[in-house]
Amino acid sequence: MCADQIKLNCSKFVPDQKNALESHITEIRKLLTAKHFPNPVDIKELPSSGSDRIYFRVIFNDEKSDSLIAAYNPDVSENIAWYSFSLHFHKQGLNVPEIYARDESYRYFLLQDLGNETLFDVLKNGTEQDVKKYYHEVIINLIKFQVKGIRGLDLDVAYPVKEFDRQSILWDLNYFKYYFIKPNNIGFNERTLEDEFQALADRLLEPRQDFFLYRDFQARNVMIHQNQTWFIDFQGGRKGPLQYDLVSLLYQARANLSEEFRDELYQYYLTELEKEVPGISGEFNNYFNYFIYFRLMQVLGAYGFRGIIQRKGHFLESIPSAINNLNFLLEHKPLLGNFETLNTVFTKLVSGKDLYQTSTSSDKLTIVISSFSYKKTGYPVDRTENGGGFVFDCRALPNPGRIQELKDYTGLEKPIIDYLSGKSQMTQFLSDAFHLIDQSIENYLERGFNYLSVNFGCTGGKHRSVFSTEQLKKHLSKYGNRINIKIKHIQLDD
Repeated sequence: MCADQIKLNCSKFVPDQKNALESHITEIRKLLTAKHFPNPVDIKELPSSGSDRIYFRVIFNDEKSDSLIAAYNPDVSENIAWYSFSLHFHKQGLNVPEIYARDESYRYFLLQDLGNETLFDVLKNGTEQDVKKYYHEVIINLIKFQVKGIRGLDLDVAYPVKEFDRQSILWDLNYFKYYFIKPNNIGFNERTLEDEFQALADRLLEPRQDFFLYRDFQARNVMIHQNQTWFIDFQGGRKGPLQYDLVSLLYQARANLSEEFRDELYQYYLTELEKEVPGISGEFNNYFNYFIYFRLMQVLGAYGFRGIIQRKGHFLESIPSAINNLNFLLEHKPLLGNFETLNTVFTKLVSGKDLYQTSTSSDKLTIVISSFSYKKTGYPVDRTENGGGFVFDCRALPNPGRIQELKDYTGLEKPIIDYLSGKSQMTQFLSDAFHLIDQSIENYLERGFNYLSVNFGCTGGKHRSVFSTEQLKKHLSKYGNRINIKIKHIQLDD
């Protein structure tokens, strides 16, 4: 069936807010009945990932019937690409889950159950021998997807684009800019950064582009089933270069592969690739590092959107690993060429990497106290899953920034400290704030919590908020070594 026919069928489906769990299960049962599957004894929702897709495990009472996976995704265009690619790869003998059935709307699917174990699980819990075995097997299959998988593939259904082009590159680079650089208050020259994005796009488009680009080829998307590797989540695939997918595998942030193992896998990949595409290694090497940085920026953009903006814990927890990857790259594999602004941004991210380390010791409460500007940056981002803490607005307090002889000082300096310490409004404000904060600290210590954020904001972020942050730090000294305190003056640190 061609893409236009599929889209025509999909247009008949009128969504009616079927987002509740019961509605999904009802639709799955209808599909099971229509395709003559036995009645299930249970339909269990599986843990969600970063997308809008929802998965269920369908369990049958009949011992002869294996369980299967039911999938729902509201994005029909993405489903069309995934469905078409799945059928194509399955025919070619690649290990992708078999699709048993779909509904007319192209939103619900029944597919092969590959279990729960991923390559990422093996990496964390398996033996060194198993890790090497599976990663080598994955390398072989990656080359099959890239070289064999593209042959006869219907790229007209690819979504959102059919090939790795300048527009899609710039989408990812701007994703990094708007969802990670800016939310983290990293200063940069907008014009020169955009110029460097264009220059980087030029480099990325120079190597051969006639292979299958899987797009998200990483350990969480490799299932271990019957002692073999199986592959999922290729719905964003397109025609493109070879380097991107190997980078995705070797530099996956949370996988934290050693540099020695990365080098081993890199050489193994080139050796096997030469068997399929003779003479390609030189070109592959020349551009590989550019793809490392590009993929890292794409990943940080995704972490920023899913973690910082949408507050999804898994992505927040991944940011420190990605920053550590960036730190290693800057030291050992620098981005060569005229990329001064990008390298400055990278250096700023790495220099502030402690802010991304949200894990704390189990026996101490860490309190992060920040001052900020409502006008310049807005609320600081809480990079944990805890969802906030305190934000105190200092803008109703006496403002030394309006006094000519005081405006050039900060809340860390004596003239501002003397001025604000003498104001009864400030004294009362801090007393009330400290009472609320103490109440939470005592409760958090009793319950064994390990994180609390406290933020003070004023107009410019340099006087009243800074003074309040430092006064709270002094006040909390009464807790001694029962707590850890971290201070961040956002405007002063820029």
